[in-house]
Amino acid sequence: MAKVSNNNSRVKRKKRVRAKISGDTSRPRLTVYKSLRGIYAQVIDDSTGKTLAAANLAEIKKAKNTAEGAKELGKLIAKKCVELKIKTVKYDRAGYKYHGKIKSLAEGAREGGLIF
Repeated sequence: MAKVSNNNSRVKRKKRVRAKISGDTSRPRLTVYKSLRGIYAQVIDDSTGKTLAAANLAEIKKAKNTAEGAKELGKLIAKKCVELKIKTVKYDRAGYKYHGKIKSLAEGAREGGLIF
């Protein structure tokens, strides 16, 4: 019997969550992607299919791929959303467990002024 990879399991969880969560104009979706080299965040309006704001660790000087870096990324994406007059979002963790970098990013976004 073949072993199921962790990423395949995550993608299954992601599809299950995405069936229930979608962003609209009043509450866009804040989605997160985590790779071995960085963390990426996007705010997406699913009704029009457009990305409203995006940020990644490369935009922040001296940010590392750690929980502290993720918190700074959360503050950056929140700042971009506040500039676009977006105050509330739906948090899509994309199948990742809510701990570590994913949790830190959410806390940073809340500190930056987003509500979810």
